[in-house]
Amino acid sequence: MAVTTRTLGRSGIEVSALGMGCWAIGGPWAEGTQPLGWGAVDDDESVRAVRRALEEGVTLFDTADTYGAGHSERVLGRALAGRRDEAVIATKWGYTFDEASRQATGEDASPAYLRHAVTASLRRLDTDHIDLYQLHLADLSIPRAEALIGACEDLVAEGLIRAYGWSTDRPDRAAAFGQSAAGATAVQHALSVLRDAPELLAVCDKYDLASVNQGPLGMGLLTGKYTAASTLPRDDVRGLAAGWLEWFRGGRPAPEWLRRVGAVRAALTADGRTLAQGALGWIWARSGRTIPIPGCRTVAQVEENAAALHRGPLPADQFIEVERQLAALRTAALRDADRPQGTD
Repeated sequence: MAVTTRTLGRSGIEVSALGMGCWAIGGPWAEGTQPLGWGAVDDDESVRAVRRALEEGVTLFDTADTYGAGHSERVLGRALAGRRDEAVIATKWGYTFDEASRQATGEDASPAYLRHAVTASLRRLDTDHIDLYQLHLADLSIPRAEALIGACEDLVAEGLIRAYGWSTDRPDRAAAFGQSAAGATAVQHALSVLRDAPELLAVCDKYDLASVNQGPLGMGLLTGKYTAASTLPRDDVRGLAAGWLEWFRGGRPAPEWLRRVGAVRAALTADGRTLAQGALGWIWARSGRTIPIPGCRTVAQVEENAAALHRGPLPADQFIEVERQLAALRTAALRDADRPQGTD
């Protein structure tokens, strides 16, 4: 049964159960020589992809000011021109960057920078408000994050943002915001069929927060298009992978993760879905709070993902079978020793 909409936590904002991640449409940017984008991008195709997503019922678009050093927000604003009222825009702040050189330059967790960042994002997005504004500094200490709540509440009162949240994989961070911040409504965190996040989902249940899911397709691994022979270009973040990026190593898919994809393929596609559609269906079946935001930069990618939206969560019996097959794999995946290190 299709489940096409969900509520964005305690904000009451209705969004599509599927969002579109806009990291990739930011194009190239870097920190020194380390690429942080997904390579060259066709802005016109990105605009078409966003507009096609709207036509297919996708209303949530998630970006960040730092993606493409501001370029993702600019492209998204262009795509939504004349259709702003059809979309829910989520963006993030906390990292600093230079737009001219497309370089990441550091981070700033001060309330003063928060005010500067939201003003700049509103200008690039060509809008008068942001629906969900997310702290992007995943490991910021709880006291420093709590010091930003007052400034966020001011932005809500002024109508510049409707709600806010934290992009973090740390359950204690998410719980602190959920408990202390009246306007907090979401936590964005990693979740996929290959890597569950039970503690974060429990936090979302406890504090009535939306679970916005980054990496729902394993940065492309769960699309099924990569093999052991695949090589990613060096201007792609996956081609010269940083240490925090676990799915790829040395410009190739990490073998241990390809093996896990192979193990779940049959169960996820048993009812005729594609592998990607099955992976998204697993996330919706996992929790009624989940909103996966797979990255897209082409119309074809949008259309395949949107087809999953209309098929909805995996049926209960299929979800149980996937869980049975994944039990041993997930135990291994949660062990620190099993996580690939470095970029050799």
